[in-house]
Amino acid sequence: MRFQQIVEDIKESNKTVYEKARERTANLIMPPRAMGRLNDISEKLCAIYGNLKPATDKRAVFVMAGDHGIAAKGVSAFPQEVTGQMMGAFMGGMATINALSKAVGVKVFVTDAGTLHSMPDAVISENAEFFQRKVASGTKDFSAEPAMTNEQAKLSILAGYDVTSEQIRRHGLNLVATGDMGIGNTTPSSAIGSVITGETVEMMTGMGSGLTDDRVLNKINMIKQGIEINKPNPKDGLDVLAKVGGFEIGAIAGTIIAAAHHRIPVVIDGIISTAGALIAASIAPKTLDYMIAGHVSEEPGHKLMLRHLGLVPVLDLGMRLGEGTGAVAAMQIIDLAAAVIRDVATFEEAAVSGRDE
Repeated sequence: MRFQQIVEDIKESNKTVYEKARERTANLIMPPRAMGRLNDISEKLCAIYGNLKPATDKRAVFVMAGDHGIAAKGVSAFPQEVTGQMMGAFMGGMATINALSKAVGVKVFVTDAGTLHSMPDAVISENAEFFQRKVASGTKDFSAEPAMTNEQAKLSILAGYDVTSEQIRRHGLNLVATGDMGIGNTTPSSAIGSVITGETVEMMTGMGSGLTDDRVLNKINMIKQGIEINKPNPKDGLDVLAKVGGFEIGAIAGTIIAAAHHRIPVVIDGIISTAGALIAASIAPKTLDYMIAGHVSEEPGHKLMLRHLGLVPVLDLGMRLGEGTGAVAAMQIIDLAAAVIRDVATFEEAAVSGRDE
């Protein structure tokens, strides 16, 4: 009941304010839409916030972690214990997401949505804050059986929703980003992407953390096998998540739903985060209004997922790490977009003559 109520409470972004933002953009002291994509982003921000003075200064990235039963089938170049080791690195401030977040003033929140590892709840360091919201200790091997139950799928989404909502309220956040950690998680992400977009598994699947060609082929075969055995319903995001997903992917969907619920933008990271975005958009289509694609990664399926969602990435830097790094990098550009519509004067305000007709 609570899950359904959260979904039903999400409202569209403000289309009236969006049109006012378009009008203001047309009258800024510059040639028409001279800031290109920055103009597009700034107008979307205005529609989300419901005003023409968007502020993006209180930011955080939510890194969701989970382990995967299918990792035992050789779909990752790294051993599964790396998931827990990387959670420790996040808390120690040693990971790439810590470095980037520190550089641009972004808080880091790490949540165990379903790893094989243990860490006490509410661990706080100067580098990050950790929350224990484990649905289960890793998913099942979806090449042989459903990754999780339908109820566990809901719980993973609610775990991400609750952590994110709590921190939005606590810190007054006005911009959030999604991130991930989970060895083998490009495999369920590619499965989700293939099922929901209708693209082939071959088109959707890449080398992940550095697989050789023969191991990529094995990964493709495992995904195909899992889809054939579980038969996820492409029109039912919860069913797709339960059949071939991951706990951290569900939690990422929860972060997106929380951002939409609180009417703030959410910057989507790479292929794992975008798998979460596909789940969120399937369950609660209005969440799309609040999504900004931070970047397009080197994983081949990521571009196809973004196209399906109708999202244009802010950055294309050849990144393929995850953790939320591409989303956090894009926040600087989003700041600039907000500044354009907030701080640049119109011709009338600046007493500058407009174009000759």
